[in-house]
Amino acid sequence: MSEIKNENNGCGCGHDHDHDHDHEHVHTVTLELENGEELVCPILEIFEVEGKEYIALLHPEEEVALLYGFIEHEDESLELTEIVSDEEYELVAAAFNELVEEDEEDEA
Repeated sequence: MSEIKNENNGCGCGHDHDHDHDHEHVHTVTLELENGEELVCPILEIFEVEGKEYIALLHPEEEVALLYGFIEHEDESLELTEIVSDEEYELVAAAFNELVEEDEEDEA
């Protein structure tokens, strides 16, 4: 099971100080790899496609999006589910790409 966490203690900015400024909180998911290592991935987006929830994580070393289905439990832990069919993956990837394009347009 994967765990959702704030990247740092406190406000998440990594500094020990009073909080008199605004900044974005970064949430992460820790993936346990087959070899036992842990990979801490920032959450890029949580979105819905055809009534099912998906999560896009940023691979911290390769800078690519990792797409998963997920179930959030009452204790705030996440259970990631693999996208097994090519058809489902294509739908999810297209929805995620559309969200990224919308965000880029909003920033411009």
